[in-house]
Amino acid sequence: MSFEAKVWQTLSAINVNEHTEKKGNLTYLSWAWAFTVLKNHFPESSIKIKKEQTFSDGTMEVRCEVTVKEGDQSSTQSMWLPVMDNRNNAITNPNARQINDARMRCVTKCLGLHGLGLYIYAGQELPEPEAEVAKKPLTKDEMDNLLDLLDATETDLDQFMTHYKVKKLDELRNGKYQNAISVLAKKMEKIVEVRNAAESA
Repeated sequence: MSFEAKVWQTLSAINVNEHTEKKGNLTYLSWAWAFTVLKNHFPESSIKIKKEQTFSDGTMEVRCEVTVKEGDQSSTQSMWLPVMDNRNNAITNPNARQINDARMRCVTKCLGLHGLGLYIYAGQELPEPEAEVAKKPLTKDEMDNLLDLLDATETDLDQFMTHYKVKKLDELRNGKYQNAISVLAKKMEKIVEVRNAAESA
């Protein structure tokens, strides 16, 4: 396996969803978190902010390089990005804060070329490895576990299937199953708390 393939395999498998935020119609990944993840996996990595380009209409484009390094192996990607507002429009005569924000977004986008968080730019909800797992049908044990929790929490089966947009339970896939188990487990905890409170009253 080449070093570039190793970097891609490592970074593209990371779920970044909990470290994003929405601004308007755009989703941003925290540059500080993204760079921390890079350094945790490849401590010798570095970023380089290159000279920005100003156009005749007063708008500006920032540029950067991210080099992932491990020993004598390295991989460098370059990225450029207009200084934009939250609507994705280029800003005329941007101020220092807007330029700095654009630089950090450019770094984050460049990290995407190495694999980290690229699935967000592709409009996907999960990195490819997790997306594949999410599509898998349930095992017998998972189905039994789900049925037990549905019964224990006295959850209406029709409402449950409507919520998860399935006509039969065996149509449920692993991604929705994980969410359902989490929701039902919390529901079960509340039921137990109420019972315990009633018994101790």
